[in-house]
Amino acid sequence: MCNEDMGYDEDLAARVRGVLSERDDVLERKMFGGLAFMVSGSMCCGIVGDELMVRVGPDRYEAALSRPHARPMDFTGRPLKGMVYVGRAGLRTARDLGRWVGEGVAFVEEVPASRRTPPPRIAASGAGKAAPKAAAKKRRSKRAS
Repeated sequence: MCNEDMGYDEDLAARVRGVLSERDDVLERKMFGGLAFMVSGSMCCGIVGDELMVRVGPDRYEAALSRPHARPMDFTGRPLKGMVYVGRAGLRTARDLGRWVGEGVAFVEEVPASRRTPPPRIAASGAGKAAPKAAAKKRRSKRAS
């Protein structure tokens, strides 16, 4: 069900969460007018409307586009090479969804760690708020050493 206020299909989001549930390095961020799933600090997939957006990378882009129900991600009006949308019909089964999410995870796992964005730090109080100033200060002090 795609809620107009959310900008993404919450049922599909729940299914993606299920696929990624075994991992402890997953974050969700509102992005692209939808919801993005970050693995190890890099976006692997997301949901815009009722479509899955998958980051397959430039090397797997053409092969991904050749699969049924996949099309170029053209969010900006120009196709973004390395990113595809997968229509609802291509996500009917758990296996279909798992394969697509797996493609996105495989790509971000190949990205060198030095190019990944670190996930935000959680405040020690457990309040669930990120502590960006403290994390930035820690990174600056490491660079100065």
